[in-house]
Amino acid sequence: MSQEDRIAYLAGVGDPPLSSKDIAEAQRLQNILSDEALWVEPDPDLEQRVVDLIGSAASERAPDSGIAPVSRIRTPRPRRRKYTLLGIAAAIILAAGLAVGISVAVSNSGPSARKFAATLSGTQLAPGASGKATLTQTSSGWRIHLDAIGLPRLDNGRFYQAWLKNAAGRAIPIGTFNEGRDVMLWAGVPPADYGTMTVTRQTAQGGPASSGQVVLVGPTRRVR
Repeated sequence: MSQEDRIAYLAGVGDPPLSSKDIAEAQRLQNILSDEALWVEPDPDLEQRVVDLIGSAASERAPDSGIAPVSRIRTPRPRRRKYTLLGIAAAIILAAGLAVGISVAVSNSGPSARKFAATLSGTQLAPGASGKATLTQTSSGWRIHLDAIGLPRLDNGRFYQAWLKNAAGRAIPIGTFNEGRDVMLWAGVPPADYGTMTVTRQTAQGGPASSGQVVLVGPTRRVR
């Protein structure tokens, strides 16, 4: 009788084997498997009792051997062990995530980050305007925070455009805004090479080129 036939017979499906020897073997296995004692969960203290017996036997056989008696062990339940391992894994993942986040934050804006500053003055087009800018190097580029006063809000297709300009007069756009309070700009060029910051008045119809209507201007300087 094949193994598949034995399994089918023990499960109560399929035809019984033809051989009387096979029938006897299958019935013997079926009787063994049907014994409820086979499926009873062992006493949870059984393992400890075995350990205690081993410790007692070792002490009796070698009292002066210096072997320390077997201490009581506590075996966690399988489910508890599973949850403990899951908790440890989650803690490791969380710690790794926090470490990455802290590392990125430090590299982007930590004490070692390069910083520049600019003090901007109003031109004849905006004589009462002024502003201050902080330029901080990050992995994405230069983050620029601008705070300006004295600039009226521009809307309806009119806006302000900020620039970084080098000694040759080449200007790189770094962002647009409607009013000067708490403005965040970004630059992909270093202020060390583009040492002048300007702000112009622009119109949507004028396209991306500078209008030449400069309202704020000032040099950048390294502060860290």
